[in-house]
Amino acid sequence: MGFDVSRFNGDVDEELVCPICSGVLEDPVQAPVCEHAFCRTCINEWINRQPTCPLDRTAITSTQLRAVPRILRNLLARLSIKCDNIIYGCNHIVKLDGLAAHLEQCEYNPKRPMLCEQGCSLIIPKNELKDHNCVRELRNLIQSQQQKLTDMKRELGEQQLQINEHKREIHLLKDFMRALRVSNPAMRAIADQMERDDVVRWSASLPRARVTRWGGMISTPDELLQTMIKRTLSEYNCPPHVIDELMENCHERKWPPGLNSLETRQNSRRQYDNYVCKRVPGKQAVLVLHCDNMHMPEDMMVEPGLVMIFAHGIE
Repeated sequence: MGFDVSRFNGDVDEELVCPICSGVLEDPVQAPVCEHAFCRTCINEWINRQPTCPLDRTAITSTQLRAVPRILRNLLARLSIKCDNIIYGCNHIVKLDGLAAHLEQCEYNPKRPMLCEQGCSLIIPKNELKDHNCVRELRNLIQSQQQKLTDMKRELGEQQLQINEHKREIHLLKDFMRALRVSNPAMRAIADQMERDDVVRWSASLPRARVTRWGGMISTPDELLQTMIKRTLSEYNCPPHVIDELMENCHERKWPPGLNSLETRQNSRRQYDNYVCKRVPGKQAVLVLHCDNMHMPEDMMVEPGLVMIFAHGIE
């Protein structure tokens, strides 16, 4: 629906008037063939009833409408129009392209957002301030937020059920593939690749770690320390098929040749900073996974990786 012609100063050129509503063009578009211009809302409503140009009956659809030429937009922008709030006392006359900005700040705008100064600090339309009750509005706001929170918790619960069901199906599939791998070489290769991919994805979820004191490494951790680390790995979703192997590799007796004695560790010390280490969350321990360290010499790595436990020196 276009702007009321009576709101404009001076005469308005006929080319700037919508043939449908007889108002000055608002958000104008034009037909592609005959180039007649209309308010976007007016022509869309017309096309919904009859898909032709209202002036010359040329066939037209909403998707064929296009923007009017710049010269027409410029002519519209230069028109001087009275403020929408003239009935409330505003006597400002502004250019049409500045009307929206003026309305946002117009002191006579009954819907202008105002800050409540009675205590709640809510933003209230100006014409609602006189009936505004802080306690009532805050109570309504709290109820609304509580309802949203309840809805979100329900949605999260439903999503978690779906995730758990997907996990169960994936575990069943993996168990099935492991059962097949014994007799089927092709399935064995697929299952092996899936397990490797699991480790890669899990590694990507862990934060990087920096070892500042390699001398703090505990090469022979006791059973209690190993149990604590294993529990943490399990809590942080370590793939079940590698967790036992990783924990076996936390003791120097399972380390590769370049690390399995104090002498070899001293000789290999210059290589340590080349390790890509992942933090065992909350512990002075790191994971040096084979998938992250394929650049390392063979005598410095072992599959699926190493667990290195420290007395101190992990960032």
